[in-house]
Amino acid sequence: MRLIRTVSLFVFVISISIVSVTAADTTILCASTTSTQNSGLFDHMLPLIEKKTGIRVKVIAVGTGAALEIGKRGDADVVLVHAKDDELKMVSEGWFVDRHDIMYNDFILLGPPADPAGVRKMKAAHQALASVASGKAAFVSRGDNSGTNKKELKLWKAAGLDPKGMDWYMEAGQGMSRTLRIAGEKKAYVLTDRGTYLSLQDKERLNLEIVFEKDPALFNQYGVMAVNPEKHPAVKYKAAMTFINWLISEEGQKAIASCKDDRGNQLFTPNAKRKDND
Repeated sequence: MRLIRTVSLFVFVISISIVSVTAADTTILCASTTSTQNSGLFDHMLPLIEKKTGIRVKVIAVGTGAALEIGKRGDADVVLVHAKDDELKMVSEGWFVDRHDIMYNDFILLGPPADPAGVRKMKAAHQALASVASGKAAFVSRGDNSGTNKKELKLWKAAGLDPKGMDWYMEAGQGMSRTLRIAGEKKAYVLTDRGTYLSLQDKERLNLEIVFEKDPALFNQYGVMAVNPEKHPAVKYKAAMTFINWLISEEGQKAIASCKDDRGNQLFTPNAKRKDND
């Protein structure tokens, strides 16, 4: 009798161990930009992904620059960010593999409703920032090497300006939602992705309005890629590719398109290019 109990206990322990290993094998880490988290995209998609594939995805939400570094170190299995030039560069260097465009939205410039810098009159994004600088109007930058921050700096460069160190220019060093709150408090201008703004506008009194939008220079492409297993053999490449393949599948793309704010506005437009047999 004692032998039967011992064997049963042994089988039970082994079974629990197998379940634990299986669960661990189906959990991956995704380093991503804060905009995908703040907009509610992951809250919308991750239950769908787990139901379909069995893959659990834990998200590390930071700026794009930090997300890329996390992946480069092998501390994540996959990254989902929005700085395509940097992404392609790191793929060419061998840090990441299997990159795909998956969706886009756009950047917008927010400011106080009164628009003291006259930004609404401008025809191009870099002109809008030049108008802010000319009027020495308060501007809050994320200042965190995120995709949004990278885009903002490109626009300042296009305007022939370097605002860093100016008394009207503040670097928050924060994520997008916190940066918007600071800009609202200071009645300042700020560049943001549309998705984060739409997700927050009915939840918080930001005291900010869209003052400039719809310039092609404000296009905001998101991409996903796996950490190269040849650089970091411990990463869960197979599970990461299951995640990526779901995102670019018809089902995944429809899920992205169905992510909307409380007013019914679509937050991202899917644009993955798939093979005919996908």
